[in-house]
Amino acid sequence: MRTERVLIGCRGRFAERLVGRFTILASALALLLLATLPASEAQERKTVARVGFLGSSTFERQRHLIAALQQALREMGHVEGQNIVLEQRYADGQLQKLPELAAELVRLQVDVLVVESAPAAHAARNATRAIPIVFTNASDPVGTGLVANLARPGGNVTGLSDFNADVVAKRMELLREAVPWASRIAVLLNPANPTNPLQLELIRSAALARVVTLLPFEARIPEDIERAFVAMRKERPDTLIVVGDPMLGSHRRTIVDLSAQERLPAIYATRPFVDEGGLMSYGAKFEDLYRRAAIYVDKILKGANPGDLPVEQPARFELVINLKTVKTLGLTIPQSLLLRADDVLQ
Repeated sequence: MRTERVLIGCRGRFAERLVGRFTILASALALLLLATLPASEAQERKTVARVGFLGSSTFERQRHLIAALQQALREMGHVEGQNIVLEQRYADGQLQKLPELAAELVRLQVDVLVVESAPAAHAARNATRAIPIVFTNASDPVGTGLVANLARPGGNVTGLSDFNADVVAKRMELLREAVPWASRIAVLLNPANPTNPLQLELIRSAALARVVTLLPFEARIPEDIERAFVAMRKERPDTLIVVGDPMLGSHRRTIVDLSAQERLPAIYATRPFVDEGGLMSYGAKFEDLYRRAAIYVDKILKGANPGDLPVEQPARFELVINLKTVKTLGLTIPQSLLLRADDVLQ
């Protein structure tokens, strides 16, 4: 019996040593495997941020703006394919598509939503009150109900506004300086965009102060654009103001061509119209807005509450004039206006 107990004790101690050595070996193997994994796999999944982008226009027309956003994010350490993923959806100028695209991005459970234009911002906010939303260029976010106020937006929405009331009045002033004899001014707008009727009222106020006749023309869908110009022909306006809108921006080539056919000097909210042959533009530089939007994304990913981040307004607006179009229209632009331009296209 004593011999058996000794043998049993020996076996027990041997088993304990064997289990101990196996545990040490298993731990060593686990550490070795972790050391040989790529850094991206060794990190926890939650460290890869997913950012959604909802565009009102097309990818091709916003490619350079997305590049500005991505570059700014990289400079802050958010490198796509390593620690951040950018999910992009575009409405191709068809604003009615925005709600479903916003819902699709919400279903992907993105960490933050970056949206282009006020219509996209409203679609995103209607889709979620939990995911932080950063708008890149929403006109009049307080007037359209996106935020409570600029200093303390509240809720889950913040970002950058691309204009203020002074900018609208300034466009009227610049157009009249370029064409001083103009007394009948057409306005092309999209009433489906909540910011456009508000801007029309600002333009109307500026027109009353300058004793000129304002002629509004609406285009809700692309097919309405040509019809609006046909209606303009009957009213014989002297000049044209095109209100900033994603749908109109997506068809800027058509608008510029029709303006040229009607020999209508026009001012636009964004430079791309002038690059396409439009007369002049006055507005924020969108590349700067997208770079600034990256700062909001960075802060939110680091834990900031969007409702506490003030809405920014551009400190500088650029005036661009197309001299070739000036000559085509037979205009004489005052030298003082040309000298104030940020860029003059030859």
